Amino acid sequence: MYNFVYTGNVPVMMENFEEENFAVSISSPSDAEFDTAVGYLEDIIMDDEFQLLQRTFMDKYYCEFEDTEENKLVYTPIFNEYISLVEKYIEEQLLERMPGFNMTTFTASLQLHKDEIAGDIFDMLLTFTDFLAFKEMFIDYRAEKEGRSLDLSGGLVVTSLCKPSSSPAHILKH
Repeated sequence: MYNFVYTGNVPVMMENFEEENFAVSISSPSDAEFDTAVGYLEDIIMDDEFQLLQRTFMDKYYCEFEDTEENKLVYTPIFNEYISLVEKYIEEQLLERMPGFNMTTFTASLQLHKDEIAGDIFDMLLTFTDFLAFKEMFIDYRAEKEGRSLDLSGGLVVTSLCKPSSSPAHILKH
């Protein structure tokens, strides 16, 4: 026995199976465009060129940032320069991949889909709009550059999964 499911005006023939349930998922064109943009965004921020751009910028200014409650006046122009540089780069890269891409529309969509975005991408995007996330990124970078980053190696224990052999072949003779 066959049933027809309509996706828009297009009938899709489905065979009935008594023990199985099937779901048809349809996303809107704007959702599909958003998903495509996020996929490209992942590629862009993982690319060596972006990593170099961000690292060069942070190398230029990381000494200005201190891990204190007080925010220096110099942070504001650095934050604005970062937003301008990185947002412009990302927008240009997305426009190359998606002609007609609109950053304003994409930014608005981010708020609607923020729970669907991978943590590392969302954290990076947060540095564009959240000054405290931006400052924390610089403080972490400075700690890493100065060798003060969190060292978890003291808590690591390496244990062999192989039992030591007692066969004579492992005994060295001089």
